[in-house]
Order: sequence, then C-alpha cells, then structure tokens
Amino acid sequence: MARMHTRKRGRSASHKPASKTAPAWVQQSKEDVYALIEKLVKEGKNEALIGTILRDQHGVPSVKAVTGKSISHVLAEKKIAGKYPSDLIDLIRKAIEVRKHLKQNPRDQQNRTKLSQVESKIRRLVRYYRGKKLPENWTYVPEEAALLVK
Repeated sequence: MARMHTRKRGRSASHKPASKTAPAWVQQSKEDVYALIEKLVKEGKNEALIGTILRDQHGVPSVKAVTGKSISHVLAEKKIAGKYPSDLIDLIRKAIEVRKHLKQNPRDQQNRTKLSQVESKIRRLVRYYRGKKLPENWTYVPEEAALLVK
C-alpha cells in the first residue's frame, strides 16, 4: 500500500532490478522453492517473513523470478493461504497494540493520531478486499478484529 499519511520528498530510493528472470547464480529450483514455502508456512511464518528468509538464508533473490508466481499465489495454489490477507492482519495487530498502549497512557496524543491513521488504512484495505478476499458485508469493528487476530 502506498504511503498515505507521510510522504517523502524526492524519489531517490533503491529499486528492484527490471529483470523478470532468475539470475544464473540461483541454485534453487522451482520445486525446491515451493517446498521451502510450504515448510515455512507450516512453521507459522507470514508471506513477508517467508520472502525475507528465502532471500537471506536460501539465496533466492525473488520468488516471482524463480517460480513465475508471488508467494501469495503459490500459497493459494497449494490451498494453504490464510483466510484473511496478511497485510490486513498486520494492520489489525498494530491497531490492537496501539489501543492497548492508549489504555495505559490515555494522554498520549501522538499515538491517538497514529491509531486513527492505522484504522483508516484498515478501512481502506477492507474496501479493496471486500468481495474478493473478504465477505461482502465484512466491516472493521475493533473488538471483533481483536478476536480475529488472536
């Protein structure tokens, strides 16, 4: 998701190479990467962490370059994907942590603002996923969402 509430000035940042094919030095085959992804999901890792582990420990710079599919598409193909999108779950976890912090520190105005920003991102993602990966009538209610993440 693009930045909504803070924007950097300028455009200098690192970018992935434009090449869509796997480099010649990658030793893992497509089947090896599939097996590693399945193993890491069974260990309870999310998609972002799986990509980082594959890059850092197994020498796979890009899963999409090696397999032709993203990690989420591989999980959907193998039917081991979660019920809810991982980016939505991560934002809900963040909102729960901020709410817990605000119960202990009710005068923390900066985190109150951050909570409203995180919840607006959640509502925006829900609008995007509604009908695709979420039921048509699903809405974000903080108390119900806390039960969803646990």
